[in-house]
Amino acid sequence: MSRALAVFHGRFGRATVYQLNRPFNTHAHREGHLIFHVGGVPASIDVGESRWQLSEDAVVAVNPWEPHNFIPADCGNGAIFFVLYVNAEWFAPDATRTCRLRFGRTQFKRTVALDKHIRRTAALVCGAPSLSSLDSELRRLIDICYDESWQQAQVTQEMRDAAAVTDFRVRKCIKLMSESPGAEVELDTIARESGLSRPHFYRLFRTQTGVTPHLYLNTLIMEQALDALVATETPIADIGFDLGFSSQSGFTRFFAANVGMAPTDYRRVAKVLRA
Repeated sequence: MSRALAVFHGRFGRATVYQLNRPFNTHAHREGHLIFHVGGVPASIDVGESRWQLSEDAVVAVNPWEPHNFIPADCGNGAIFFVLYVNAEWFAPDATRTCRLRFGRTQFKRTVALDKHIRRTAALVCGAPSLSSLDSELRRLIDICYDESWQQAQVTQEMRDAAAVTDFRVRKCIKLMSESPGAEVELDTIARESGLSRPHFYRLFRTQTGVTPHLYLNTLIMEQALDALVATETPIADIGFDLGFSSQSGFTRFFAANVGMAPTDYRRVAKVLRA
């Protein structure tokens, strides 16, 4: 069973140390995503259409809204991963649009110095230091990795810029989903309210955002669930009901499929830096 060893919510985003031994559902995040293998057997991750190895000599970076799926090497004890979920404004503070914030490469090498920094910071997340100091340490690590991803990239400046969502109907769909995300939301209804047929809605949404409407909605639901777990003491069953799940078990299955563990496990180890 996959489990969380440490969770920290700070100003930069989230840091987690996971023991993972089972695959996730394909999912995405609004945040940027840095994955560091720190122990156990190597594994793999599908990012978009490509598969990358998660090992101790490399970093895998996932851009905002890139679909990805963890694939364990076996069904034993799995491996330990240090994972950062990076709020867009922290790893590219000079950008004006969230969609322009991207890492230079999906996978890049870990230098000796970077490896030492990764392992020291992962140990801090698992310990109990000053949360404010930990937040600063994590932001420094993010900056280093962001710069390193571009130094190792062989791309043009134009490739750094992703197109914005320009179609007003897709923007309306996103607004409707964001106003009250929940498992009970009917995507066909969203399409009709935006003046789109079902096939046109699904095709246009994916073209504009890079993800399916279902995956986008699941991401919004997960954000709500994570916030409720760490910012409130609301019973997990009530969190699930508020998000449109008919039972706690249904919510737990959804959470585990997208995060890799039960919500009770996540809440148990979470530390939060209050604003």
